[in-house]
Amino acid sequence: MPRNSALSTRVLLVCAAIGVATGALGGIEGWLVTPVLAGAPIIYGFLLGVHVLPGIVAQELLRMPWVALLAHVLAALVGAAVAPPFTLQFLMTALLFGGLQEGVAALFRYRAWSWWRFLLSGAAIGVFVAVVVALAADIAALPTWAQVAYLVLSVLGPLAWTLVGLAVGAGLRRAGVATPRRQPARTP
Repeated sequence: MPRNSALSTRVLLVCAAIGVATGALGGIEGWLVTPVLAGAPIIYGFLLGVHVLPGIVAQELLRMPWVALLAHVLAALVGAAVAPPFTLQFLMTALLFGGLQEGVAALFRYRAWSWWRFLLSGAAIGVFVAVVVALAADIAALPTWAQVAYLVLSVLGPLAWTLVGLAVGAGLRRAGVATPRRQPARTP
């Protein structure tokens, strides 16, 4: 019997389902960006953290290489269907966040699947988001407390969404989504 490929049909379908669910959330986030930046800009970084979900859920559930990046790209395509003006941002975020998540997993040779490892990737993304938010937004115009809150929430957002993704992935694992179906015994 031929060995299953790393990205079997089952893996692709699971990543597609994760991509659809999390991409819809990403698309909603895309439409919320403008009102959030206009009304409550300090929560923007926290809101942006929702984009860590595809990779975290996929890695927690499947625990194999490339699923974070695949789930992120599929989520970006779904997000682009929900919020077309943000297509380029969704695709760039997918490559960046998925790449960071794959990179952290690769550092541990795809063998460490404990919660702390996921928080490392969430922290790396959070620091990146905080730096980008600090450079892109005019946070100097905000009071000092708001500047600090802006940066802290930018780091905490990806960490909080990572914990949500871990809970979702663990729930899907308990439900048997990651368990491959048994092949019936072949008779000669």
